[in-house]
Amino acid sequence: MRILVTGAAGFIGSHFVRELLADAYAGWAGAHVTALDKLTYAGNRDNLPAAHERLAFVHGDVCDRDLLAELLPGHDAVVHFAAESHVDRSLEHAGAFFRTNVLGTQTLLDAVLDSDVERVVHVSTDEVYGSIEEGSWTEECPLAPNSPYAASKAGADLVARAYWRTHGVDLSVTRCSNNYGPFQHPEKLIPRFVTNLLEGRRVPLYGDGRNVREWLHVDDHCRGVHLVLNHGQPGEVYHIGGGNAYTNLALTEALLDLTGAGEEMVRRVPDRRGHDLRYSIDDSKIREQLGYAPRTDFATGLAETVAWYRDNPDWWKAAAHGESPAPGENPADGARHEDGARHAV
Repeated sequence: MRILVTGAAGFIGSHFVRELLADAYAGWAGAHVTALDKLTYAGNRDNLPAAHERLAFVHGDVCDRDLLAELLPGHDAVVHFAAESHVDRSLEHAGAFFRTNVLGTQTLLDAVLDSDVERVVHVSTDEVYGSIEEGSWTEECPLAPNSPYAASKAGADLVARAYWRTHGVDLSVTRCSNNYGPFQHPEKLIPRFVTNLLEGRRVPLYGDGRNVREWLHVDDHCRGVHLVLNHGQPGEVYHIGGGNAYTNLALTEALLDLTGAGEEMVRRVPDRRGHDLRYSIDDSKIREQLGYAPRTDFATGLAETVAWYRDNPDWWKAAAHGESPAPGENPADGARHEDGARHAV
């Protein structure tokens, strides 16, 4: 068995690859993995084994049609994680998001048509639905994205659906809630807040902190993706959730407690443009049809995640200080100015 994983050096993709190589997924024991990644600021080759007899790492772009045509033949499946994923960056640099997320998905699926790949899973996000005041989205809800990032992922989802419907690609889509866990780039809320606090920096909390998000441990997410890979139906969408919901303020208070910091370490900053107030997904479909259930309790997973960042400063300092500053940030601050609220929630 051979599987191609795009975005394989990123936070979620690398976890999926490590679990594949550890034979953690039924039906894929002994599988050979081709890990494709462009190695942007968010991709880190060190997230993957330096050498493994069943791993082939390819430094390349999912928009490179010739490269994909060379790579895909001989693979049984593709799991497509590759994406630009940081909301705040999309507000200033939307073009990169539409190129990678929409054009990259279309380019990949064109290459799939010309190869003998039998199965594709396209990994997406709950942000494609916009914001919901009450209740939860089901997989049948209309897409109503509010940020360039979410719009680019919604576009990618529609491309994926079109290739299933028009060309008969055996393809399923997953949409997950907010992920957290080890190896997440410190631009995202949980690792940014944790690493700021570990360095004695204040954390930037958007607005009044009432925005509500559900949180999903990366291991639970990847197990859900695996279930869809093995048992999902062509053309179907599956939600993968964590079964919890917290305001950003409540999450911030939990992180203060876990790092031993006081409330004075919170700095209120102006709210993000178009900031969605609440996300909530109904994941009963994957639970009932495929037997999914999250295994990681959020309190336990959050504590273990904070401990991982505390124990691995070399990893996150290299990731944080190696990124390019966003517009308005001072390069001398290593792109970590405490007034810059660059986190996606």
